[in-house]
Amino acid sequence: MKRFAKNYLPAVAAVLAVLLLWQLLATSGAVPSYMLPSPAEVLAVFPADTPLLFSHSLVTLQEAALGLAAGVTAGFAIAVVMDAFALLRRAIYPLLVLSQTVPVVAIAPLLVLWLGYDIAPKVVLVALVTFFPIAVGLLQGFQSVDPDEVALMRSMGASRWQVFRFVKIPGALPEFFSGLRIAVAYAVVGAVISEWLGGFSGLGVYMTRVQKAFAFDRMFAVIFVISALSLLLMLLVGLAERKSMPWRRGRGEKE
Repeated sequence: MKRFAKNYLPAVAAVLAVLLLWQLLATSGAVPSYMLPSPAEVLAVFPADTPLLFSHSLVTLQEAALGLAAGVTAGFAIAVVMDAFALLRRAIYPLLVLSQTVPVVAIAPLLVLWLGYDIAPKVVLVALVTFFPIAVGLLQGFQSVDPDEVALMRSMGASRWQVFRFVKIPGALPEFFSGLRIAVAYAVVGAVISEWLGGFSGLGVYMTRVQKAFAFDRMFAVIFVISALSLLLMLLVGLAERKSMPWRRGRGEKE
């Protein structure tokens, strides 16, 4: 109980403080209610719209999950190649950085034009925005492995694959999960952005519809759902991290 209070109580208190300030601002009349509905008005949307929000959330989660899986796979492959071949690392890394300077909203219409309005452009867009933190994090993890451990493994006759399997992958796990936390947040946001520009269902499509109807309480409700989904995915990543690296969990508990 003490550990839970220490880790989560400050965050809960901060969120409640923001909601309280928001409620006071919305009810003070300083901002018109149609422009900034209060948290109470936003929460009142959920009883009637929960089934609709749930169905759209499933579509967005499917797009985010498929795109994230593709992005993690691509990021892992690129990191392995750059770690194994220094020449390719010097050639590819600037291209990776350059790819992140292109705005997502500029890519999305092209993907819709090329791939249509189904799930394919959404998955591709999510993969494009999630592979970078995975690739950079893993590469940094591979490069930061203790060279003495690598030398010891090789002196014992370990193959290149065994060094990679037993030294580099465990050593890169902290950086991998750090990148994965960023990637899961990008995944949901990327899926929603892609849905803004074309689609038949999903939270982005629903948000566009309620925005055109000037139903800003419903639009803020969608924002709540998107934030909740991102937080849920990040919690799942944290759980996977603790399961994959029990030695870090034990050290954190002692601290």
